[in-house]
Amino acid sequence: MSKHVYRFGSGHADGATTMKALLGGKGANLAEMAGAGLPVPPGFTITTEVCAAVGAADALPDWLWPEIDEALAAVEQELDLGFGDPSRPLLVSVRSGAAISMPGMMDTVLNLGMNRQVVNGLAARSGKPRFAWDAYRRFLHMFGDVVLGLPHEAFEEAIHGLKEERGAASDQELDEEALRELADRYLAIYEAHGQAFPVDPREQLERAVLAVFGSWNAPRAKKYREVQQIRGLVGTAVNVQAMVYGNTGPTSATGVLFTRNPATGERELYGEYLVDAQGEDVVAGVRTPKPIAELAAEMPATHAELTALAEQLERHFANVQDVEFTVEEGRLFLLQTRTGKRTGAAAVRIAVDLVQEGLVTREDAVLRLVEPAHVDQLLHPRFADEGIYRREERVLAKGLAASPGASVGRLVFTAEDAVAWRERKEAVILARTETSPEDVAGMHAAEGVLTTRGGMTSHAAVVARGWGKPCVAGCGELVIDARAKTMRAGDVTLREGDWISLNGTTGEVVNGKELLAEAVVSGRLEAFMAWVDELKTLQVRANADTPKDAAAARELGAQGIGLVRTEHMFFEDDRIASMRRMILAKDVEGRRAALAELLPYQRSDFEGIFRAMDGLPVTIRLLDPPLHEFLPEDPETQARLATSMGIRPERVHQRVLALEETNPMLGHRGCRLGITHPEITEMQARAIFEAACTVAADGVDVHPEIMVPLVGQGSELRDQKAILVRVAEQVFEERGATVPFAIGTMIEVPRAALIADALTEHAEFFSFGTNDLTQLTMGFSRDDVASFMPYYVEHGILPDDPFQSIDVGGVGQLVRLAVERGRGARPDLHLGICGEHGGDPRSIDFFHEIGLDYVSCSPFRIPVARLAAAQAALRSGKP
Repeated sequence: MSKHVYRFGSGHADGATTMKALLGGKGANLAEMAGAGLPVPPGFTITTEVCAAVGAADALPDWLWPEIDEALAAVEQELDLGFGDPSRPLLVSVRSGAAISMPGMMDTVLNLGMNRQVVNGLAARSGKPRFAWDAYRRFLHMFGDVVLGLPHEAFEEAIHGLKEERGAASDQELDEEALRELADRYLAIYEAHGQAFPVDPREQLERAVLAVFGSWNAPRAKKYREVQQIRGLVGTAVNVQAMVYGNTGPTSATGVLFTRNPATGERELYGEYLVDAQGEDVVAGVRTPKPIAELAAEMPATHAELTALAEQLERHFANVQDVEFTVEEGRLFLLQTRTGKRTGAAAVRIAVDLVQEGLVTREDAVLRLVEPAHVDQLLHPRFADEGIYRREERVLAKGLAASPGASVGRLVFTAEDAVAWRERKEAVILARTETSPEDVAGMHAAEGVLTTRGGMTSHAAVVARGWGKPCVAGCGELVIDARAKTMRAGDVTLREGDWISLNGTTGEVVNGKELLAEAVVSGRLEAFMAWVDELKTLQVRANADTPKDAAAARELGAQGIGLVRTEHMFFEDDRIASMRRMILAKDVEGRRAALAELLPYQRSDFEGIFRAMDGLPVTIRLLDPPLHEFLPEDPETQARLATSMGIRPERVHQRVLALEETNPMLGHRGCRLGITHPEITEMQARAIFEAACTVAADGVDVHPEIMVPLVGQGSELRDQKAILVRVAEQVFEERGATVPFAIGTMIEVPRAALIADALTEHAEFFSFGTNDLTQLTMGFSRDDVASFMPYYVEHGILPDDPFQSIDVGGVGQLVRLAVERGRGARPDLHLGICGEHGGDPRSIDFFHEIGLDYVSCSPFRIPVARLAAAQAALRSGKP
């Protein structure tokens, strides 16, 4: 029979950190720490496989109990305590732990194993009755809320009411007698909601384990996995661990720390702690915690031990650690460790520093320590001028700089409103007293997060940092009234929809809409990206349509341009008129005359792009969209166009009607336009070759690659290639010079993938247009999928939106087939991809696997794609 429960204790463990899929990250790391002899309270882990087997059952299976009983007995023996024994009570925590960290998304129960007899026994054994009743009231609250689903607000109202009656400013000021009264009021809440508190510790354990398993499918956990694109996990493990108590008095404490600063990457202990508290107090923002540096003065021996253990953990795991600890009567315990979530700036600094410190290799740093999303964060905007709002005294308040960066948006006060406003394309800032896991959808929808309570390791801070969103936390100067939808700072009151700006780097909350500026790339990022470029084999090009975009792409590391969309050049004011005259012309001569007006514009644009890409390839796609996209739809604009051309409005309207198509995606566009209107291809070819000759004469190393779109037949490509070659020869003869060039096609029609071998007769390269290939293969219109795609992904109909990550099983197989058939017929065939998938890390894994030469993406995704390409190479063992 397979093993379902894994034990860990003093100097021994059944598991190891390599077993995260089975034990979850928390259980695997607890086993690793225990096995290494670190001070970890004993316990056991119930595997993720049990979660998958139990599902939504209302009882644990009989076959599991013998393993639980054996593991529980081992904990009792190690500590000389008894679970449910009032004379020497053992209490436990019951906590979740998935293979991939999901902080705060699933349930936890602390102090489990208590009833009236046990609380009296704990009071007698410890000699601290107030501590015992504090633990009991905590357990009643948490068990009722987490396991039985009783309203959290009811417990909060009870304790706040009692504090008011007793004149207590904080929970700590409630004495033993008050806590006894509070326990009675909590039990009354159970009765008022028709629930009986289970006094049997064994029943408590079973129901808590089931609740934690059940939280795997709670809406907040499912949303977090969706946002983080966590796939393929079977469930959460459950960790049952002996309680240690940070709430026994002034020599006890609890806290959370990072082995390095997760916001900046600086080598320093970073975190917070509370004296006489339990762990939930720190992360929930119930009390304002102290910076970890103050522990050195308050508990110097503990601080020294904690510093040494932090260094040991970082060396052992070769990564920054997020550590939870408790001090009980001066004795330090580690409750968990996990890889610390960090900002993009911190991730890069940590990676470079750990390599320089000799803890990791460059390869390990690139593969493990920096995620593509981290690099993306570094390209996020900042405020253009922070001095403006300070001089104008528009700083409403200052809180904790919990997650760096700048964000601007309209004020909303609930997660639901944040999502709704976002769906209306409105940028929002989510302001809450404090966030909880229930708010993750709204936090993801928001540009930034603001809270009035909580510290640097609060839920809001941790989640925002992980997502690279600016966050200002613990801003106690602000008063938020979520019901009235107002936020007050002194005598200034803001309402829903008002603009505010957050400076997550300084903690400032600014009244009004600040101007944002692009981020500045640091020297450490440059060093890190140099390692990336040494390790990747896929080239990364840019999709860029203007000289400015091309120059920006090159600055970001582009190795060429994989897609110039020539149609974008026609929409500027001084060009659209000529384009419209071409479309409205009565005959070929009229079209040629209008195209002659466009030729200088196209030529000038190509010259600028070629100069920016000196020495690098530039792939230019011929005109792709249908002609109706260039004509106005509303009658007023049509009338103005007719007046400017000296023709009747009816003629414009008739032409617009004539160009209408039932399905333009499958209509008169791409190479079909060039075949029926060869003068369009001729003009574009002339602009390309004249521009290439001009810049080559100036010493620019130019490499034009001309790409024919929407090809589905070899004869279509042959037709367009003949025009391109003919015009090239004409221009070269006129200029008395030649430039090297290549002709290829986009593979975006499924038939083109199937006949890839035949297309190589006319093509020197393929570029996969995966946007259209996905539409045509899956039968999805990317303009309309928003109405159902979120449902498909949420309910597992599709693992991902196929327009974001390549559909490997369908569209990907067409790409693979085209690669195999194309290279089989022409071994020197150059292969790339220019759809949006070119910047998606998971898609890049696939493109590396099938042997493409390059990916192409928008300029500001280039660093992301470069890192993803290097990681793909390392994972495949082919750097």
